[in-house]
Amino acid sequence: MTLRIGNASGFYGDRFDAMREMLTGGELDVLTGDYLAELTMLILGRDRLKDPAAGYARTFLRQLEDCLGLAHERSVKIVTNAGGLNPAGLADAVRTLAGRLGIPVRVAHVEGDDLTPSHPGSLAAHAYLGGFGIAECLLAGADIVVTGRVTDAALVTGPAAAHFGWRPTDLDRLAGAVVAGHVLECGTQATGGNYSFFGEGDIRRPGFPLAEIHEDGTCVVTKHPGTGGFVDVGTVTAQLLYETGGARYAGPDVTARLDTVRLSQDGPDRVRIEGVRGEAPPPTLKVGLNKLGGFRNEVTFVLTGLDIEAKAALVREQMGEALAKSPPAEARWELVRTDRPDADTEETASALLRLVVRDPDQAAVGRALSGAAIELALASYPGFHVVAPPGKGAPYGVFEDVYVPQDAVEQVAVLPDGSRLSVLPAQETLPLETLEEPSPPEPLPAGPTRRAPLGLVAGARSGDKGGNANVGLWVRTDEAWRWLAHELTADRFRELIPESDGLTVVRHLLPRLRAVNFTVEGILGEGVASQARFDPQAKALGEWLRSRHLEIPEVLL
Repeated sequence: MTLRIGNASGFYGDRFDAMREMLTGGELDVLTGDYLAELTMLILGRDRLKDPAAGYARTFLRQLEDCLGLAHERSVKIVTNAGGLNPAGLADAVRTLAGRLGIPVRVAHVEGDDLTPSHPGSLAAHAYLGGFGIAECLLAGADIVVTGRVTDAALVTGPAAAHFGWRPTDLDRLAGAVVAGHVLECGTQATGGNYSFFGEGDIRRPGFPLAEIHEDGTCVVTKHPGTGGFVDVGTVTAQLLYETGGARYAGPDVTARLDTVRLSQDGPDRVRIEGVRGEAPPPTLKVGLNKLGGFRNEVTFVLTGLDIEAKAALVREQMGEALAKSPPAEARWELVRTDRPDADTEETASALLRLVVRDPDQAAVGRALSGAAIELALASYPGFHVVAPPGKGAPYGVFEDVYVPQDAVEQVAVLPDGSRLSVLPAQETLPLETLEEPSPPEPLPAGPTRRAPLGLVAGARSGDKGGNANVGLWVRTDEAWRWLAHELTADRFRELIPESDGLTVVRHLLPRLRAVNFTVEGILGEGVASQARFDPQAKALGEWLRSRHLEIPEVLL
């Protein structure tokens, strides 16, 4: 008895026609869509300020208008967190749409995650709920289940628990579904998208992934026949490491042990996941707080040709004098040396000098910045110009996570008939503790080395969790693992990524995946919406690390 669960969205703005592709491309029992991220919650919060009836992902509704008939004809259930800050509102909108189209569908939703009233000053405060509210909706006959802020993996654990009759004590089975859900949640990142070794397949238009889940919690990750991209142990490993930390991957229903995961190729575009063990979940739920942090503005000066450093020093001094009259709370400069000597185009002869200012008062980053920059147009370095004129300043958000007891949040399944069913929190919990680091393998014997990029040996994937970044690296042979586990320590990471110097860098070994996973605390400031660095979500941090040169054993090259 196999349950086929597919994904049609990894974020708010993902490929619009993915829902149709998944419904028409092959067999499917459940189709999920993940629309929420930390930044999305902030965007939806601002939408709700303008219109209290808003707060959900409108894209989903437009996709459903095109595909609701297909889902109904094929008896495919749809489970999505597109409800965002207003799952009841989206559920009502789906019912209205279905009535207009004349398609008889039963709609349910899950609520209880919204804790904004108890966190004054927050634009949105939402607890990450588990999958049993979704399961209750499906057991009550729902064809479409809409949620607010649940964990990404809950979109898979809920349908699996309903289909197989799993109880909260079936920890290993639930953990297997959590791992499957984590692989599916980012859509085509499991089928070759954003993959270090992307040249090994055709990823011009990768298909979306699906998991064939079995009653014992094991699964096979695959994709519909004939779709683009590819699924192999590497693509699945990359997604497993994405936005995770140590061996314990905690959620509201179960803590999955990533150090127990076994991956194997099960045929073309098929990867089997088995061996996953689960532990009781922690006694607390994560709550994501999104707040308005103030106002932000920026201007990028273009410096061309000779004397780049001197030109940068001149404009910094000039702007500093002007901004001193009304200083913003924060001013940050960054010189990006994109220029080349003796360049054959003006663009490649130019460097970029970026100034970012922040302040609680919009006026301090608006006219104060734009006036000072524009007034230099005829009075600064030779070749003065900017990429775009600075605007009046825009609001930015900050993200923080806090934790509340599981029983402080009442999860409610609002069933197709309108009745409300309270979903009990986990009855057995286990405080989350860091596991003792496993022993590394025997090191490779000494031998000749060559200075080369790390990426010739290792793949990487990186991402954000609030103000922290995670960088996971993996290798594909036991010999490479014997080298990587000893070479890439936390101290070595700091040497290769100087931005992490002075920050807490925690390393986790995952021997079964031949992987090391790093958490860099605070490198992203107050989260993606605060745009504290050039790559605010750390999406390319892993690729930067792969490009760094170090002494690599020749036997691995």
